[in-house]
Amino acid sequence: MTMEPGITNRKEVMVTPENVAGNVGSGEIDVFATPEMINLMEHCASEGIAPYLEPGKTTVGMTVKVSHLSATPIGMKVWCESTLTAIEGKKLSFEVRAYDDKGLIGEGTHERFIVDTEKFMARAMAKLEG
Repeated sequence: MTMEPGITNRKEVMVTPENVAGNVGSGEIDVFATPEMINLMEHCASEGIAPYLEPGKTTVGMTVKVSHLSATPIGMKVWCESTLTAIEGKKLSFEVRAYDDKGLIGEGTHERFIVDTEKFMARAMAKLEG
């Protein structure tokens, strides 16, 4: 399979007490938390292109530029749709949108980079060596 712009993915979650702002420290209200929406968007984008990566490769998030437009209460389903919009060397750009049953709740862009898993982890772990 060849990775090319246009690859899409969809991922959904239920809003539960565990992923609301009041529980994750991003506010005090029991609605779907912005950090959880961003996590859903990153996961959606990453999962969508994973089958196209060579063995030993993965992607890491680099930038997220999103707006959280509407609150979603506990008990509703939220889903993300990601579209790979550009490939520039190892940089992958995505359009991401999140929805609940009443419509659009968040949108923006996300960039990921393709890395060699082993080398990336070796560099990260080297930080523990003083």
